[in-house]
Amino acid sequence: MNELIAIAIFAAALVFLFLEKGHRVVVTTVAASAMVLAGRVFGFYDEALALEAVEFETLALLMGMMVIVALIQPTGFFQYVAIHVARRSGGSPARLLLMLGITTSIFSMFLDNVTTVVFMAPMTFLIVELMGISPIPLLVSQAIFSNIAGMATLVGDPPNILIGTASGLTFNDFLIHMGPMALAAWISAYLVLRYLFRRELTAANPDALAALQGLKADQALTGPADARRSLIVLAGIVIAFLLEGPLHVTPAFAAVAGAGIALAWTRQDAKAVLKDVEWDVLLFFAGLFAMVGGLKGAGVLDRVAETVIALQGVSPLALGLVIMWVMVVLSALVDNVPITIAIIPVVLALAAEGVEVRPIWWAIALGAGLGGNATPIGATANVVVISISERSNQPITYRRWLSIGLPVTLAAAAVASVLYVLLYAFYSAS
Repeated sequence: MNELIAIAIFAAALVFLFLEKGHRVVVTTVAASAMVLAGRVFGFYDEALALEAVEFETLALLMGMMVIVALIQPTGFFQYVAIHVARRSGGSPARLLLMLGITTSIFSMFLDNVTTVVFMAPMTFLIVELMGISPIPLLVSQAIFSNIAGMATLVGDPPNILIGTASGLTFNDFLIHMGPMALAAWISAYLVLRYLFRRELTAANPDALAALQGLKADQALTGPADARRSLIVLAGIVIAFLLEGPLHVTPAFAAVAGAGIALAWTRQDAKAVLKDVEWDVLLFFAGLFAMVGGLKGAGVLDRVAETVIALQGVSPLALGLVIMWVMVVLSALVDNVPITIAIIPVVLALAAEGVEVRPIWWAIALGAGLGGNATPIGATANVVVISISERSNQPITYRRWLSIGLPVTLAAAAVASVLYVLLYAFYSAS
């Protein structure tokens, strides 16, 4: 009975999120409250357990990085970089796709991918207007590249942050294991995108190069001193991530401490900066944590763990591949964050039973990162890009996204699967 009640509440919340019926914070807050109330009535959950279920370390890491981004935002640094990239494209739409894709990917490895596409999109609109080409190839590609590149690091994608917090895997662990697979998936995605957009990337305004050369990057950089200081602090945070083991400093502490240092050094108005922090995202995560805690309290996750544990005869590699493709499918249908949050306790239960779970962690990260590209609602960055595209006369429709996202996801996931098997064999032998 308890399991059915918890599943019903969680499933209802996912349906509302999938159909976008109400703001996500409202949905998760109501669902988490319902989970606590039902738990109190039937004796499987309460407020104390809900608070215990919230991963405050994850929220602190996200908040710290959001503050850094909020400090960089008004300086014009992102626009400055985009103009330089565009000018180096030489007026070629195909080369612009590649260069903006690489730029977006580099940002997404260290910053939230949603923030990255928000900053890149306005400059993209300016560039495509000058070149006389469609914005759809560049906007869709930026969202896809940001999702894939974010898989390479601990802080590049919300699912990775969740996995790192739960598993104890470090920044270097993600870079070493996920980096090669993310790169292979990125290359395969680029080739598919280049083919799908082959017609739209051939025609450009003959005066495009002159128009691009007329853009002044220095004029976009309105706060060079604050940009330099914030980037220095960001570099320090990344170094702390890399030296997490020797320094005995958690990523959450490094991010929060760095945010405080950057606020003090730049002397920006703290209240104004904090207004730009995506508090709704943090509250959304908190609600999801509380909801998943209810599933655990009702015994749902234990039941799932028992089912998976029964497959102990299957090799961790085979189990990882199955989980990866399941995650691809689920992350295409529902935002990859709640799926990741729900599966983490199951993997921890497997670890408690002595199962080798490292390959499974990488499988979850791969499935969540790649599956989110398939549909317009699979990742938050996709929703943001579609919303931004509606400002133009060529909005991205859900049908158009599916025609692009599905083949890209299948190709990238197939390539990542092959490399996953090869790397697993390599690390097992070493």
